[in-house]
Amino acid sequence: MAALPDDFAAHAVRLAGQAALAFGWTPAQFWTQTPAELAAVTAAHAAIVAGTAVPPPTPGDRAALMEIFPDG
Repeated sequence: MAALPDDFAAHAVRLAGQAALAFGWTPAQFWTQTPAELAAVTAAHAAIVAGTAVPPPTPGDRAALMEIFPDG
């Protein structure tokens, strides 16, 4: 088996392809994300796949947070 290139471009192509498959991102969507955003969505996806994802906040949770941290 041939060795894969070990440079930025090769890794970027691999990550862009994985983002397209896992998240449905287009190349433009991939390139507009920051490394932190890519890491966050990857971690969330991994948690879903592993069955360890935390459910989203309920309306009551959001109301309590809005009371604790008002915007205005």
